[in-house]
Amino acid sequence: MKKIAVLVSGGGTNLQALIDAEKSGKIKNGKITCVISSSPDSYALERAKNNNIPTKVIPRKEYESVRDYTRAVTDTLIEEKADLVVYAGFMTILDEQIVEAFSNRMMNVHPSLIPSFCGKGFYGLHVHEEVLKKGVKLTGATVHFVTEECDGGPIILQKAVEVKNDDTPEALQKRVMEEAEWKILPKAVSLFCEDRIEVKDNKTYVN
Repeated sequence: MKKIAVLVSGGGTNLQALIDAEKSGKIKNGKITCVISSSPDSYALERAKNNNIPTKVIPRKEYESVRDYTRAVTDTLIEEKADLVVYAGFMTILDEQIVEAFSNRMMNVHPSLIPSFCGKGFYGLHVHEEVLKKGVKLTGATVHFVTEECDGGPIILQKAVEVKNDDTPEALQKRVMEEAEWKILPKAVSLFCEDRIEVKDNKTYVN
């Protein structure tokens, strides 16, 4: 059984999707063993506590540099013996230390079809605002492994979502979460826990 550690900063809707998937048996050979938050006020911590999942708070503001903060998070994950680290709305930048420690063992869900609308500055509602500004007809979500390049790691799963004429950024964000993020993130986590993902030349192959 693989140990899954989830990094959070805010409301924890993607964490809830993972908790629900684990409870319903959709995540095979994996268990969420720890939730780590960059903020003591994160509602995701409540979601974890309500499901008897151990939590830790590592406040970003208590560390002077990105390097010091990354070391603290990385050390905690190593102590927790995490097999897989999942970014679920974790809004804090970490450096290469964690990438080296958990190479191809960290995944993130991004609310667009990478390589569109991704990289520095593309997070949260900003992504959906840009999607609507550009007038694309399809958007979606991508689960990818985390590397030093922002949103540039090997893509694991993607799911498309229709953009509607009367969409607001908020309405589109909600649809992308419900129709894509909450479906493909648990699925990708399960594939990892079942040892079904192979990475070659920055591409993934699902067995």
